[in-house]
Amino acid sequence: MLRTLEQPRRLPSEIDLALLWSTLLLLLIGMVMVYSASMATAEAGRQTGNQPAYFLVRHGVFLIIGLVAAAVAFQVPLSAWQQWAPWLFVGGFLLLALVLIPGVGREVNGARRWLPLGIVNLQPSELMKLFAVLYTADYTVRKMPYMHDLRKAFLPMAGAMVAVGILLLKEPDFGAFVVIIAIAMSILFLGGMRARLFVGLIVVLAAAFAALIIFSPYRRDRIFGFMDPWADAFGRGYQLSHALIAFGRGEVLGVGLGASVEKLFYLPEAHTDFLLA
Repeated sequence: MLRTLEQPRRLPSEIDLALLWSTLLLLLIGMVMVYSASMATAEAGRQTGNQPAYFLVRHGVFLIIGLVAAAVAFQVPLSAWQQWAPWLFVGGFLLLALVLIPGVGREVNGARRWLPLGIVNLQPSELMKLFAVLYTADYTVRKMPYMHDLRKAFLPMAGAMVAVGILLLKEPDFGAFVVIIAIAMSILFLGGMRARLFVGLIVVLAAAFAALIIFSPYRRDRIFGFMDPWADAFGRGYQLSHALIAFGRGEVLGVGLGASVEKLFYLPEAHTDFLLA
């Protein structure tokens, strides 16, 4: 007893307490925001049983599942994650391809990004973000002696990311594509890629993204809608114009919990797809 009091048990040294508490704080703030943004929709919906806390409870259940999964993942040694990284990346790639098969992937609002699993829908692109981190980190470690060589270091990784990007653009999910490319480039930079080579790659990527936007009417309309939402406030600029209205009403700190107007059926799925609700 006295020994226990004198020498309290310490947490493992690999735990970053600042990161841990920051993550938990963000999760708690997120729960409050989900409840604030969803209570009106939940109370008015028959499928929710007219229960204001329906989405809050649902979010809490998934949050607990995520915390349990995080605790399990923390017990797995990093060496095991490194060993599995290529296979996880291949599995994520196959899931992205599976989404595009008619009758298998679920289409919502013109995008085919989900795999129906009964009570929940799985979005493979979200898993691919994690798998891209693991694979790119493992790849950088294995190719460390060749990080200054364009042919040996970058081109194989570029081929893998281009293949993933083609599948993501087929869904389409341009946002996930940008995130995954940014992850890969960041880890390659931290891995010691030559500065001149890295800057050149950024220029090439910027040109590629510009081409993807210019030659795609859908993405081009979204960019133009972002630049001038009031030109078509009831069409392509609808969401951004309501975001500006939300800022106009509440400024930076908002109008208070539960007092927002933008969650009151102005936007479909406002509680899941519109932060300013």
